[in-house]
Amino acid sequence: MSVSEPLDSAARRRDVPTGTYRLQVTAEFTLDDAAALAGYLADLGVSHAYASPLLRSASGSTHGYDTVDHAHIDESRGGQAGFDRLVAALHEQGLGLVLDLVPNHMGVADPAEAPWWWDVLQHGRESAHAAAFDIDWDFGGGRVRIPVLGSADDVEKLEVVETPDGPELHYYDNRFPVAPGTGRGTPQEVHDRQHYELVDWRRADRDLNYRRFFAINTLAGLRAEDPEVFRATHDLVLRLVEAGAVDGLRIDHPDGLADPKGYLDRLAEATGGRWTVVEKILEPGEDLPESWRTAGTTGYDALAEVDDVLVDPAGATVLSALDTELVGAPVDYAELVHDCKREVTDGILGSEVARLVRVIGELPGIPRVQQTEALAELLASFPVYRTYLPDGREHLDATVAAVRERRPDLAAAVDALHPVLSQAGSEAATRFEQTSGPVMAKGVEDSAYYRWARFVVLNEVGGDPARFGSTVQEFHEAQQRRAERKPQSMTTLSTHDTKRSEDTRARLAVLAELGAEWADLVRGLLTRHPLPDRPLAHLVWQNLVGAWPLSRERAHGYAEKAAREAGTSTTWTDVDEEFETALHEMVDAAYDDERTHAEIERFAARLAPFGRSNSLAQKLLQLTMPGVPDVYQGTELWDLSLVDPDNRRPVDYEQRRRLLAQLDAGEVPPVDETGAAKLLVVSRVLRARREHPEWFAGYEPVAATGVAADHLVAFDRGGVVPVATRLPVGLSIVGWGDTALQLPTGAWRDLLTGGRFVSDAEGLPVAGLLERLPVALLVRD
Repeated sequence: MSVSEPLDSAARRRDVPTGTYRLQVTAEFTLDDAAALAGYLADLGVSHAYASPLLRSASGSTHGYDTVDHAHIDESRGGQAGFDRLVAALHEQGLGLVLDLVPNHMGVADPAEAPWWWDVLQHGRESAHAAAFDIDWDFGGGRVRIPVLGSADDVEKLEVVETPDGPELHYYDNRFPVAPGTGRGTPQEVHDRQHYELVDWRRADRDLNYRRFFAINTLAGLRAEDPEVFRATHDLVLRLVEAGAVDGLRIDHPDGLADPKGYLDRLAEATGGRWTVVEKILEPGEDLPESWRTAGTTGYDALAEVDDVLVDPAGATVLSALDTELVGAPVDYAELVHDCKREVTDGILGSEVARLVRVIGELPGIPRVQQTEALAELLASFPVYRTYLPDGREHLDATVAAVRERRPDLAAAVDALHPVLSQAGSEAATRFEQTSGPVMAKGVEDSAYYRWARFVVLNEVGGDPARFGSTVQEFHEAQQRRAERKPQSMTTLSTHDTKRSEDTRARLAVLAELGAEWADLVRGLLTRHPLPDRPLAHLVWQNLVGAWPLSRERAHGYAEKAAREAGTSTTWTDVDEEFETALHEMVDAAYDDERTHAEIERFAARLAPFGRSNSLAQKLLQLTMPGVPDVYQGTELWDLSLVDPDNRRPVDYEQRRRLLAQLDAGEVPPVDETGAAKLLVVSRVLRARREHPEWFAGYEPVAATGVAADHLVAFDRGGVVPVATRLPVGLSIVGWGDTALQLPTGAWRDLLTGGRFVSDAEGLPVAGLLERLPVALLVRD
């Protein structure tokens, strides 16, 4: 905090943010680039910048979630000096900083970059940092197994290289330490005397002996439950909090921690209870444990609530029929999820299941193969990411009952496992909790979401593809619950991890209203450009239309990633060249086939105006609903992005500054391709939240009457009344007619357009209110 800064400004930053703006800080978009945006962010209306992880990460990292050293700000992003300049620039504008933290794991792709990991490999169990990592030394025969070799025979390709710091073992560009006193010999003999074993990468699925983040071999799990590990990995960040440089925290992947509640307790004590949110994905109907000391989640649950209310449930019939036609049979989504999760337990997370079996040990009368199968079934049937024993015990009990019914042959094994997995704090229960989350994430988000293409809007992190839309009443009930339980939780629509950006989803939501037209188009496309995997083709065509126009390169990148994630016709580790050639030819047809290109252009143009209406409604709801709204970088204008890395492209901030200046000069823009209308909504709501937080302290539904009442979502936050259009295709047919908002009588002003309106005994007529924009933000005039 600068000496000249007013104390009230510093105190304000330590309060709950009124709005945040997410910045992906990289070597290409540095801390100094972020600092240059401080004035723009202040003008936009946020109270806090919200930075991706900033601690030293692996070379070339584009995200920062592979921290290699917790004691330094990443130099490639600007280092400590760049961080200080960012904080100074934010403080000069009266803004604070929310920082993303990664307590669960550390990047170990290059051991030479990760001092702790290097020391463990060099000194083994005797390393000062051995306790920081979750390693099963006995299973490895006292060595850490590192899956880096192209084949077992590649041990012959190892080299011992003398360096100024001593000898190292090299495998191509991979560097590993040589333990002191191991003597000389051939490279293979030297390797065999180390505290690590370099193994064929294919053995990662079954033979690893260290905990990872999901199935990423280069991210080694940390034991944050150890007070010394917590202290060492949080020392720098806690000093930044104490100094007033960091005002809030976002905690990555709490489900990987052995004891999330204990971690959050320790963090709250160390930070003085600063505003903290957790990247926790809640399944529909699931709540955060009440005992957690956190303001709430990072907002995937809010995202699903907003998306659902803008989807027409009536569209399920046509799109489900199309999906059945393309698949050849109706899809049982629950069965699909189970099967995808079993592929994970039996495949890429097989090492984690095997470790669970080792931890549990022998179960009297239960063969090892039965124990393994029962554990895999329990993990594949678990309805949420994990329990937090003793919280969430009911999920375990229900899963045991479900597996007993599904697999009577496993009843004895499941019954034997049940009490073992129910013992809160035991190693077996904790490891099961730490494993169920990765199984869910890899099986559902990274497999099932790419295999079921009925309606990809619903295939989003935190969503439920089996639930096709919601009613306005259900949306109101969810917001009233949010206001009561977690009013300071973050809300979001786009993140660095969403499968599609908010505007892409908003456009694709229109398909629920134009299902028959879409089905006709898809049948024609598949006839002219057949692909053996028809559901995957449907998924790709949906995404291309949703993001159109996009470059050929972006389209090919998405299609290839989607196909390999789906794993039905090609995979990351076993590429089917013939299939992928056909897939890329199909994508090329969108650009090169004259008829196909014209049809895509025409249909995307058909969707666009309705999609823009949905986008504005979506954004207004997210920004005004209970919680702390986040705006992901660049999404204050239209952003038709697909899954990462597509959603991490550079942002044109000069364009955004120019458009914001025009808005501030009094312009009310049309809803056109510039996206200025969205910038108007974002800036006016964020400014209202920052300047009048008391306007957003309650939540009461506002009823609508008339012919198009079902096309409105409106509520009173206690000072402002957001009004949003839903189902715009149907609205274009019926029109607003006599539709009116049932507001108190008197004069009202729209903060977006400046228009003034009157509510009388019949209510406030909607036709005039939403004549210029499909959304409004009303205050008493």
